[in-house]
Amino acid sequence: MGKYFSVGQAAKAVHTTSETLRHYDRIGLVKPSKKDEWTNYRYYTEQDIVRLNTVRALQLMDLSLQEIKKVLEYDDLEKIVDFLAQAEKKADEKIAALRYSKSKIRLAKSDYEKKLQAQQKSGADFLREYPERVILLSDTLEVPTLDNLWNYLSHFYEKITPDLKDRFSFEDLAGIYTENGISRLFAVCVSYVPIDGLKVLPKGRYLCAECTEAKREQTLRELIHIARSKYGAEPTFTVQLIIVSGILQWNYEVQVYVDK
Repeated sequence: MGKYFSVGQAAKAVHTTSETLRHYDRIGLVKPSKKDEWTNYRYYTEQDIVRLNTVRALQLMDLSLQEIKKVLEYDDLEKIVDFLAQAEKKADEKIAALRYSKSKIRLAKSDYEKKLQAQQKSGADFLREYPERVILLSDTLEVPTLDNLWNYLSHFYEKITPDLKDRFSFEDLAGIYTENGISRLFAVCVSYVPIDGLKVLPKGRYLCAECTEAKREQTLRELIHIARSKYGAEPTFTVQLIIVSGILQWNYEVQVYVDK
């Protein structure tokens, strides 16, 4: 006599509940090979468990119990094999799609973890060493908006004459440069040739702090005060890098040059 499994053991083997197996029995989807006529206890064979696993797998393919029952009741075994082969192919496609989705979710999670860490230290000033940076100032744009951030770099490419456009490239970065009370949006140059509107940000230490739009002016004043009182610097310009923090939202990393 082959080995029999109780309803609890069979449910555990296929990662479901005893009540689910009783439901399968009631609708004639998977009936136990043996049922005690006195106690009404159900007993399953290894072949029953194979069928139960097949049902559970097909459910994950979004098939209803009625559809599964219809397929498994085919008289033609070749048709069942063909159906399961197609189901296996769809499962492979689904697994590939889920793996792709997982990779995108992992990247998004990493990005939001970095933003969370930045948010948690928001408001605390810190020193950061920057290399020399060359920026191209806008002639007209003063502050970021949804419209001008949507296709940001196109504005700066339009500022360049056609014969020089292939000489320029920019980082995917936006910012505000302020000097003598005048603010302009800028793009950071990767490659460039001399034209009007270029500005060199000197290499060295910058006193930085992250903030929201609402606290940007206050943060600027506080950093300038710290730069003067703690570092003996007399800042002539400030930089405010724009940090996209969510859909249609952004914060800033305010930077004040403190090297003499």
